[in-house]
Amino acid sequence: MGAAKANNSKDTYMATAVSFIVIGALFLIDKLIHFSSLGLPWVMNKDNMLLYASVCFLIFKRDKSIGFVLLGLWLVMNIGLVMSLLGSLSGYLLPLTLLIIGIILFWIAKR
Repeated sequence: MGAAKANNSKDTYMATAVSFIVIGALFLIDKLIHFSSLGLPWVMNKDNMLLYASVCFLIFKRDKSIGFVLLGLWLVMNIGLVMSLLGSLSGYLLPLTLLIIGIILFWIAKR
């Protein structure tokens, strides 16, 4: 069991390192070419840094739970964007999706 824990730590360090590299590179590129001047101001939005970190954790970490939690936080922080993308369906689809996800997570936790 000790080797599995060490491997989990290495996965976490790798995902964290890649997240820092990606965010650092984005800040450096933004200082050089300014994403806003290219019509891409959303790239450097503070909320999207959480999205970039969640994607890195989903790609580089075997246990996907941290990546999904970060992605969920990003979705909650950007609920207006999600609802505008869903359009008129958002009135019913979002609450139903949250209920279903909550029930599934509750069921998994009880097993």
